[in-house]
Amino acid sequence: MRSPIVIIRRTTSRRSALAITGVLVTLGMTLGLGAAGAWADDSDGIAAAPAANGSVDQSRSRFSYQVEPGQQISDEYLVRNSGTTAQSVTVYATDAFNAEDGSYSLLEGDAEPVDAGNWVAFDGGVDTVQVDLAPGASQIIPFTVTVPADAVPGDHAGGIIVSALSPAGQVSVDRRVAIRLYARVKGELQPGLTISSIVSSYRGELNPLAGETSLTISLQNTGNVSLGANTVAQVRGIFGIPLSGLTKIKIPEMLPGSSRTVTLVVPGVGPWVYLNPQVSLAATVDPDALEAGVLPTAERSSDMFVVPWAFVILLVLIGFTLLVVRLGRSRDSARATAWIAYTEAEARRQARDEATA
Repeated sequence: MRSPIVIIRRTTSRRSALAITGVLVTLGMTLGLGAAGAWADDSDGIAAAPAANGSVDQSRSRFSYQVEPGQQISDEYLVRNSGTTAQSVTVYATDAFNAEDGSYSLLEGDAEPVDAGNWVAFDGGVDTVQVDLAPGASQIIPFTVTVPADAVPGDHAGGIIVSALSPAGQVSVDRRVAIRLYARVKGELQPGLTISSIVSSYRGELNPLAGETSLTISLQNTGNVSLGANTVAQVRGIFGIPLSGLTKIKIPEMLPGSSRTVTLVVPGVGPWVYLNPQVSLAATVDPDALEAGVLPTAERSSDMFVVPWAFVILLVLIGFTLLVVRLGRSRDSARATAWIAYTEAEARRQARDEATA
């Protein structure tokens, strides 16, 4: 299944990572660093896609290979000028990593690749190709992926980038598109995705049954296979009684060795003194990825003690009301006792007066 076409905006600097997606990625208007306005609307753009036999390979959304150490694979990359002006583009490869938001990203343009990006070479063994394209023109760029003899088993990720520099006022704008590249080196696959930590917090509301429990979890891909995950969170109470519904989120693909922090918010939780937030995950692979064997699962929980302030305040108000009522009754009882004593004393006095009369 194809990823959607996206527009990527780049500045003159190549120092920030490039988030990429799609079998065919097209660039339109681009903002330049320090430019007074948007790039001129002249439909400039570049596009790229995996190719086979001199044309776009509609069956692929990425370059994905299963290889042996020391093996070399040949493939094709199609570059097209989808704009209305001539374009001079640079094609090169680099390594991939996960950005802080979990997106699939590529190294800074001035960083040297040391993994899959370093395995890619173009005609003549060069690591960079310069191509001039007329409006609407396309060109096939042959390349090879040479796997080192000592490559470790598992997934190695990168991307092949097309970069075009265009003037925008007093600056030059670097517009880049890329296609993902995965090389899985044969050997023992060890899919591993763990929840390394969990931190829970509770936020109450005026409605005591509308509180929220936040679970911040740290995920780590401890194996050698790229994995995503379906994650489910719930809050339980004493004896495992469910105190909330299920909160589900999908974790995007995490490359081997990567880590990510995710926060899940579980709504509709009352302050039931003892709360037991729980989270579980089941690892997944992208539909276009190679099979990874038996996928791992993981779960983790934490304990919280929450003061039910609304209930406490209600108890205080009830107690205060009972105390006021009791004090009032005590005062009334004391007054009644004093009145009875007074009337009895007065009756005795009158009786004495009558007896002596």
